[in-house]
Formats: sequence, C-alpha cells, structure tokens
Amino acid sequence: MENEKRIEEIIYGYPAEKRFSLAIMQDIQREFNYIPRNAMETISEYLLIPLSKLYGMATFYKALSLNPKGKYIIKVCDGTACHIRSSMVIVSELEKILGIKVGEITPDGLFSIETVNCVGACALAPVMVINGEYHGKLTPQDIAGIINMYKEGEVNE
Repeated sequence: MENEKRIEEIIYGYPAEKRFSLAIMQDIQREFNYIPRNAMETISEYLLIPLSKLYGMATFYKALSLNPKGKYIIKVCDGTACHIRSSMVIVSELEKILGIKVGEITPDGLFSIETVNCVGACALAPVMVINGEYHGKLTPQDIAGIINMYKEGEVNE
C-alpha cells in the first residue's frame, strides 16, 4: 500500500529513540490529517514503546487525531464572543448542508467539522476557520456559498 510505504518513510526517517515519538506522530498527522492505527503500531514496534503509551500521547494533544478528517477541516469557534453571537447556529447550518455531525467526515472525504474553544478572532464573531482561512461575521445564509467555494476548488490550497 502507498500509505504504508509513506508511513514507514516518515517513521524510519527518525532515529529509533523514544524522544522522537511526538515528532513522528506530528509528521504523520501533517501527512494524513490523522494518525492511522497501522502507523501507531509501526511507531510502537520501531521505538519499543507500548501502544497504550502512544495512544495516551495522541489523545492528550488536541493537535493530534486518531480519526480521519476531511481535506477541508472546518473549525467553528465556540468561545464566549462567538457563542453569544450564535456560533451553534452556524454549526447546525454546516451539519445540515454537509449531512454530517461535528466530529464526522463527509462520505467524499472533503469536509469534517470540529468545534474549538477559541480561534483568537473575537472581533469577527461568529467565525469559522477552514484549513487556516478565516471566515468571520457569519450568518447561516453565508455557509452554503462558502462550502461551495471549497467544493468547486475556488480557494487556495
């Protein structure tokens, strides 16, 4: 499998020392948008670290995910400023348009939705970030157009 080959290239590119476990997981996360189970098993074998210890690390760090994510990761801010400006209405609209719930991925693998505590853009509330691009002062009516821009490839990747 091509994915397995790439996983091995990443892992074996590091010395077989436990101190590199987080860096390896970060590189795999960057490559695949999540850390596949077979990657965790290979890291465990290569670094001689129990799988349970690696899972503990992977679940501790918010930046790491053990579940697949979409090509476009939608993070909806639900911090105080966004929450009082109806960020959950934005989430509901996203769920309706994409046909998925928070934490899920669309069947075509394009989108996944997450809620986050704060993105540091309170003046733009409510705000969502899609792969680092901020969309602020949102209304439910804005969502379909934004999603269509990504579906049609009208955004810089």
